Amino acid sequence: MKKIIFSLLLASTLIVNAQEEDKGTFTLSGTVDVYGTTNFTKDPGTPGILIANPENANAFGLGFANTVFAYEKGKAGVVADLAFGPKADDANLAGAINQLYAYYKATDKLTFTAGQFNTFLGYEVISPAANFNYTVSYLFNAGPFSHTGIKADYAVSEDLSFMLAVTNAHALTSADGNFADATQLGAQIGYKGQYLNFIAGAVDATSAKDYIFLDYTGGFDLSETFFLGINAAYVTSSDDQTGYQGAALYLQNTFSDTFALGLRPELFQYNGDANADESVTAVTLSANVSLTGNLKLITDLRFDSSDDFIIEAFPTEKSTSTLTIAAVYSF
Repeated sequence: MKKIIFSLLLASTLIVNAQEEDKGTFTLSGTVDVYGTTNFTKDPGTPGILIANPENANAFGLGFANTVFAYEKGKAGVVADLAFGPKADDANLAGAINQLYAYYKATDKLTFTAGQFNTFLGYEVISPAANFNYTVSYLFNAGPFSHTGIKADYAVSEDLSFMLAVTNAHALTSADGNFADATQLGAQIGYKGQYLNFIAGAVDATSAKDYIFLDYTGGFDLSETFFLGINAAYVTSSDDQTGYQGAALYLQNTFSDTFALGLRPELFQYNGDANADESVTAVTLSANVSLTGNLKLITDLRFDSSDDFIIEAFPTEKSTSTLTIAAVYSF
């Protein structure tokens, strides 16, 4: 009888353990941000707020609210990143979906991903919680924001990685369809935190298919408190006779656990017959203050200048200064 009871208890323990192992891992995270902004010119607006109409970024506004649902079990998992607000309206490709993808870890080094995922180009990202500055650069606003397709990531070591991707043209939404066979081939080489990115193909359903995107993103810890980030990009299309190039530096110093100061100088230039080599410069001084482990204030004092009248939100001005204070909460 004791043997039977022991066997039943052992079987029950094994079943419970198996059920616990089969549950997988579920995580929930997200961000919320709001801002107040003003400028020192006669016209309304703020460059780099990332809304469809930057001239409407005045006084107080809503930025971005997203919730990321992630579930992983064994070698596979899914991520659903739902985002709302003016910033999300600009960046999302499918309604409220910022990202929606499934992945499979074929080996410890090789991972396949399919769906809609944020771009691998550039230094800045859509969510302000992951950016040092609140207003975004001209390089970031030039896009792309996200891609829909498949990619393969291969981690050779902790220092070296490779990525290949086949996606729709990045301006196509899931609702558009891809009737023009507008696709892109993407690649990335990463080495010790430095990334060289490449995209070739179409931009949207009506563009030429010879666009080339070259992008370098990286950074260096120059001391225990001082960091230098770098983003440089070059985009061209011979058939459409257009493109752009630019570079931005991210100089950031951490003074304490709760305060950091950063400077982002940027030069951005359109190329080709359609834009006649128009250029703009922007310098942004940003202060980050952590009020709690989840809530931080980002203050941007920004100066934009262009003799070609291409300042975002200010098409009739050669220069403008703006001040933006944002509260960003992450969980």
